[in-house]
Amino acid sequence: MSSSPAIDGVLVQWGERLFYPGNRIVKSRTPRLGPFSSKAQAIRSRIESTVRRAPQVMVKVTGGGRGMKAIAAHLRYISKNGQLQIEDDRGVVEQGRDVLKDIERQWQYGGACIDDIGHRHEAFNVMLSMPKGTDPLTLQKAAREFAKIEFADHRYVMVLHTHQANPHVHLSVKAESKHGERLNPRKADLHRWRETFAEQLRERGIDAEATRQAVRGAVRNYPDLWRKKAAEEGRVRARRPERKDGQAVLASRTNAAQAWANIAVALGASPDPKDKRLALDIERFVTGRNLERAAVKEPTRLPREPQRDIGRSR
Repeated sequence: MSSSPAIDGVLVQWGERLFYPGNRIVKSRTPRLGPFSSKAQAIRSRIESTVRRAPQVMVKVTGGGRGMKAIAAHLRYISKNGQLQIEDDRGVVEQGRDVLKDIERQWQYGGACIDDIGHRHEAFNVMLSMPKGTDPLTLQKAAREFAKIEFADHRYVMVLHTHQANPHVHLSVKAESKHGERLNPRKADLHRWRETFAEQLRERGIDAEATRQAVRGAVRNYPDLWRKKAAEEGRVRARRPERKDGQAVLASRTNAAQAWANIAVALGASPDPKDKRLALDIERFVTGRNLERAAVKEPTRLPREPQRDIGRSR
């Protein structure tokens, strides 16, 4: 049984606000919504994976090298001083100390020269991670495609780590592109990167999601790696609050709660039993979360379906 156009319209309207923010920059081959006929189904898929609590991907910028010495040190760290295989943007896979030295020379003198010690980031360190139990080789394939999409014009290298509980890939990306443009990751970029990585994992059969914390009603502040290390060394006194707060955070949660409320009403009014079950799943998902505490306005009413004029027999 198919849903009505009115219900699909509500799903697209509020689902795009929930999962695809308006400031989202879409790059070539990144996940996007297609024609309207498939938009509603795409939103349903995102709702289903979110309410069943599909594993969330983690994409973190863990730092960046201010000069070639810092970049070289990070390359030695992620490759275990050349013991692990290192793959570059051409798809070449090698290992060994001589390989690291060759990469350093290419990065330092290819394009604008990178000084040994600089004042700005000449490379960015990105980590792609999934929970324990994820197949490492599949994660590596997804990370490889992610890098091709997001860093197509940049030199980069990647290394797979499997020695810790969570399999993850370290990416070191040269800040200056082949065309002289510089990489400057912002919050919107990080959200897009998470979506791209999750999409590549799903295409390879791994259940993965990349929803924002506000959508999930999460308020936890995860410590930055640099802040954690600085605290251990006694260089940072002030501790970061464990919970996110403030007007911007409250506004995001309120908007997410409003979207969930409207989507649940629409699905609950659907003639399709699958939609009705999904509406109940949403109610269970938001119960007990910070979404429930946000002030939710009255959900918009569904437009009435046009009724056929059935003439009476005389």
